[in-house]
Amino acid sequence: MHPIRLTLFFIGLSIILGLMLWLVNSLYRLYLQVSFTAPFLANLLILVLIALIGLILWTFWRYFNLFGRKRKPRSSRKVVNYQPQLPTEKTEVAAANLRTIQQQVNQIQDKVAQKVLLNRSQEIQANFERQELQVAVFGTGSAGKTSLVNALIGQMVGNVEATMGTTQTGQTYRLKLKGVNRQILITDTPGILEAGEAGIQRDRLARELATNADLLIFVVDNDLRQSEYDPLCELAEIGKRSLLVFNKIDVYADADQQLIGDRLKEKVQHLITPQDVVLVCANPQPVELEDGEIFAPEPDVMPLVKRLAVVLRAEGDDLLADNLLLQSQRLGEEARKIIEHQRKKQAEQVIERYQWIGAGVIAVTPLPVVDMLATAAVNAQMVMEIGRVYGCEIDGDRGKELAVSLGKTLVSLGVVKGAVEILAKILQTNIATYLVGKAIQGVTAAYLTRIAGKSFIEYFRHDQDWGDGGITEVVQEQFKLSKKDEFVKDFVGDAILKVVNPFKEVWQIELEEDPELAELEWTAPQRRRRDEW
Repeated sequence: MHPIRLTLFFIGLSIILGLMLWLVNSLYRLYLQVSFTAPFLANLLILVLIALIGLILWTFWRYFNLFGRKRKPRSSRKVVNYQPQLPTEKTEVAAANLRTIQQQVNQIQDKVAQKVLLNRSQEIQANFERQELQVAVFGTGSAGKTSLVNALIGQMVGNVEATMGTTQTGQTYRLKLKGVNRQILITDTPGILEAGEAGIQRDRLARELATNADLLIFVVDNDLRQSEYDPLCELAEIGKRSLLVFNKIDVYADADQQLIGDRLKEKVQHLITPQDVVLVCANPQPVELEDGEIFAPEPDVMPLVKRLAVVLRAEGDDLLADNLLLQSQRLGEEARKIIEHQRKKQAEQVIERYQWIGAGVIAVTPLPVVDMLATAAVNAQMVMEIGRVYGCEIDGDRGKELAVSLGKTLVSLGVVKGAVEILAKILQTNIATYLVGKAIQGVTAAYLTRIAGKSFIEYFRHDQDWGDGGITEVVQEQFKLSKKDEFVKDFVGDAILKVVNPFKEVWQIELEEDPELAELEWTAPQRRRRDEW
């Protein structure tokens, strides 16, 4: 401690002690006077005295240290490194998507698809935790992508690590760009638009890598062709941020370089800003000097390095968050499609079962006319099972209500009449005439049950909603699909095997016992059409 400060300390301490002695003496006298009449008040004075003395000593010590403390130089202050933070809203939505996907995976019955989705969700989660920026170099094989990647690696500030992984024609490198607080993964993707099966496979892989990247470097070596423009638009539509790089400018005159560059900016102005269209020369052609010596110019990719640095510094966090959100949404959509396909397949199996059950019921107890209301009980049970497939619990009363409502719609729209006409004509050409009257009602009931079941699939797919067009539009659309010749022929073929043949002997016995029954089985319009045939 400095001598002056030490002297001041003792002087101040002496003054304080003197004041404290005076204060103690005064309070002691006061205590003697009060203690005879109010002992409690006297004890309280002692406590106040002790607290006051402690406060004085603490204040003196605090004041002395505050003004005696040495201030540290500004340069010695601890520097805290900036830790990038992703936009909270987007990452929260992405995290919620991943949780939903993990729940959806448990509903998928296909073990292979289940494992693929689970692995991809875990990969997205791992990428989120690493928070590395992924840059994909994308374009045709002749555009000079690999030369550009090599030139970029030579210009980047920082260490370039060993190859992380390989594709059929490309590699991925980990590197560090000055001023960017995240690791960068740069991938040379396979070339697109190549011929042959192998070329198609490489094209598919390249597009997948580009879709998964945070930033896309699209490389061309001339004006943008339509075949290159289309994938660029597709990637932009799903939200890919892109830089368009015009490579190999050394093979063009200065005027042509400017002309092509301006054309590129004009073509992609609705997708990419002019600042993101960059001209480079990744692998300049050797030049022969006058003395015959071959001179190899240095690559000129600094315009791209500078633009890449600006974009990643300013937008790196947003690019990472946007891509995380995009990947989780795409994976969630894929999971929903798999589950939707699975549910549709299960629902169609339910329809397949109940359509022949309904046909069998009508076949053994034929009615004067085909009436969907008579099969309401069968269809009600079918509705309940389809609902369970889609996670909707429907009780018996609600199932019957839906079945009756749809049956009335089938009748009012003329679907029943239309179905009878379609099937009667085809049955007439496939089975004996005397069986048509017996078969037509059962086969038609199965046909209408199928249309009803398909309509209910649409109802449950849209969360128990018939849509803007209501039940009428849904039924009309399903009837339209069921009228296609190839479907009707296949359906009738199945109906003959599952309805006509099993009941043929029973019907024949009935007709032999009562020949007039064959004529009664036909309605007047059916007899008229039969006679015409």
